[in-house]
Amino acid sequence: MHDVAVIGGGPVGSHVAAGLAGAGYRVVVLEKKARLDEAVCCTGIVGKECVRALAIDESVIRHWVNGARVLSPSGKRLDLWRPEPQACVLDRAAFNLAMARRAQAQGAEYVLNSRVSRVAVMADRVRIEVGRRGSSSGFLEARVVVVAAGAGSRLVAGLGLGEVGGWARGVQVEVSTVGVEGVEVYLGQGLAPGFFAWLVPTSPQRAFIGLISRRHPAAYLEKLMASLGEQGKITAADAGPHYGVVPLKPMTKTFGDRLIVVGSAAGQVKPITGGGIYYGVLCADAAVLTLSRALEGDNLSARNLAGYQKEWRRKLGNEIRVSYRARRFYERLGDSQIDRIIDIVIANGIDQALLQAEDLSFDWHAEAVLRLLGHRAFTVVAKLVRLPLYLRRRGKMGDSWKYG
Repeated sequence: MHDVAVIGGGPVGSHVAAGLAGAGYRVVVLEKKARLDEAVCCTGIVGKECVRALAIDESVIRHWVNGARVLSPSGKRLDLWRPEPQACVLDRAAFNLAMARRAQAQGAEYVLNSRVSRVAVMADRVRIEVGRRGSSSGFLEARVVVVAAGAGSRLVAGLGLGEVGGWARGVQVEVSTVGVEGVEVYLGQGLAPGFFAWLVPTSPQRAFIGLISRRHPAAYLEKLMASLGEQGKITAADAGPHYGVVPLKPMTKTFGDRLIVVGSAAGQVKPITGGGIYYGVLCADAAVLTLSRALEGDNLSARNLAGYQKEWRRKLGNEIRVSYRARRFYERLGDSQIDRIIDIVIANGIDQALLQAEDLSFDWHAEAVLRLLGHRAFTVVAKLVRLPLYLRRRGKMGDSWKYG
């Protein structure tokens, strides 16, 4: 019997596996894909803080970026650039493989082409039903299970811990480009209602274009591609689109008896952008810390694993609360309101003030949101869009909000 079974061999699952295997525990990772380097629906942008924390090798980095150009519905431009690189675009397939290799080097075992259909928590172990293509289902047992199966996993719904608070759909395709040098972000109800679309260069004359939407992502992607084609920015798609789901709010409960859920499967993503790599890794660190203590003391009860949720909420709770409310507010805006806000930000130099604040980071959005709210010019925005009371009262933002 294994000490730990990790369901999901993505970056978060591999990070958990590396930490626990490195601590001397017998760890097996169950991955439904046949290969660890299969393509995923993820742009792969991570901040330099994440790069440092994971010691990401340059070999899996496509290129570094200094910022982005944000375009309003009417085409107004907001250039958000810093002199030094702020983030990088990862080769996600190579990154996934590198993270798995790191875990394997610590002693973790990987079993590919393994789809978990059921997790049964027993008094002294966890029994996992695993199906493999071309063969009948079998069972694997472990002292504890970590579910890191990614966003939208059907397995999570059957664990009795509640559900992620809402979903959106992401779609992305790699295209050939002409004269595109930097990241571009597009706002507006006509392209990505309530969310945003993007053009992210991956290499010379190639880029990802994609968007997030609650509904009809394929139709909006087609419209976006037509628009960029008319502008002469893209010439053709290199392959078909990849689709994925984006959780919008964390699960109410992310632990149980002999059980922890981590990463996108638990909804631990950035509410504004939907990015899940760095937040997932931070939560994976909390899972490793909690499980190491629990395994050593042979006490894997829900009560003893509750420290995992306390720890990741300590790290990310306020960040997610503030960012979630900001994103929900943005969903209420019409195109004319978005344009007006961009005008106010540029006219009052708010963008430059935020760029010059050295303590603001690509990986953390809440402080930027709060500083935007605290700017004197934002009183105009509050009146313009009837800003809700909880967003006006900057000091009390998120105090009474709860998960779930």
